[in-house]
Amino acid sequence: MNADATYIGRFAPSPSGPLHFGSLLAALASFLDARANKGQWLLRMEDLDPAREPPEAADQILRCLEQFSLHWDDEVLYQSHRFEAYAEALDRLREKGLIYACDCTRQQIQAMGGVYDNRCRHRKDQVIGGALRVQTQNIQVSFDDRIQGEQSQDLLYECGDFVLVRKDGLFAYQLAVVVDDAFQQITDVVRGFDLIESTPRQIYLQQCLAYPLPRYAHIPVVVNNEGQKLSKQHFADAVNPRQASELLLKALHFLGQNPDPALAGANSSELLAWGIAHWDIQAVPKLANIRHESV
Repeated sequence: MNADATYIGRFAPSPSGPLHFGSLLAALASFLDARANKGQWLLRMEDLDPAREPPEAADQILRCLEQFSLHWDDEVLYQSHRFEAYAEALDRLREKGLIYACDCTRQQIQAMGGVYDNRCRHRKDQVIGGALRVQTQNIQVSFDDRIQGEQSQDLLYECGDFVLVRKDGLFAYQLAVVVDDAFQQITDVVRGFDLIESTPRQIYLQQCLAYPLPRYAHIPVVVNNEGQKLSKQHFADAVNPRQASELLLKALHFLGQNPDPALAGANSSELLAWGIAHWDIQAVPKLANIRHESV
């Protein structure tokens, strides 16, 4: 891609714990792609689930990014401050007749094969409480991922009507991310492969809400020795800012950038400058995940 002054990228962690190597990899990839294209790099805290978010986690992530010399543009956007915007988008979808309530349990959906069969869409009795779902259509949603290539999903049969407001009243990720990407005028999303199957849902919502469509690029997810994605749930270790240079160098290797051996011992600013100057998104491995035993 040629340098584009209108490029706006973002890193959007969930503050459920401190930054681990997998999150650092996503932050670095999105940062390098934005800076190599002379664009902005914005930061968003996806703090929609207070029960899973220690109160100090968001600030820890911000401090850690700064210690790795990953400096963002503009103010941090917090999803916990954006409920009014999500409700407004939900109302627009409701006006189009696309929203309905569903009280199906997770066990019922698992019995359907894991893909919701839209049964509550056709119920004649009124559902009291429950989640709010958006109606999908029997269409093929396709996009050209900048790393993984052409992707396609039959939304109705491979996903089904999906949740926009959870049973506990919290806004779901799919709605919030679409509203915020439009609000921040995001042109390019660089994130982990674990979210690639969510992309058709987000494109569908963007189309329903008449939002611009960003370009997408999904990097491999770092997994532990058991093949599990690094996360707080799987006891991923927090990155140590005192090892910033070593970890950034390792992350550049993971992203297929083949850093110059002469960079051994370089500080984080020097490593990032090299990464920006030599960034090649086509060199990123076209894999779902990468295992690293020592992470």
